[in-house]
Amino acid sequence: MTESTSHVEQQIAARIAAARVKVQAAQQRRDELSAARRRGLAARHANKLRRLAEQRPDDDGQGDEEGERDAGKPA
Repeated sequence: MTESTSHVEQQIAARIAAARVKVQAAQQRRDELSAARRRGLAARHANKLRRLAEQRPDDDGQGDEEGERDAGKPA
């Protein structure tokens, strides 16, 4: 009796399976990089907001006290 698939068909099936694995690995790598990029951007944004919040109390619209005293004096 002969096999249901020939040697050539088995090789083709193996190549197709290998290509499928390669494509899935590339997709997973892209997904992981995308997730890392999103986490990095979120962390950068959070740090920026934290820095801005820390600067907020200093910037209350009153100006710099030393700058106001020296404003009328020549340099």
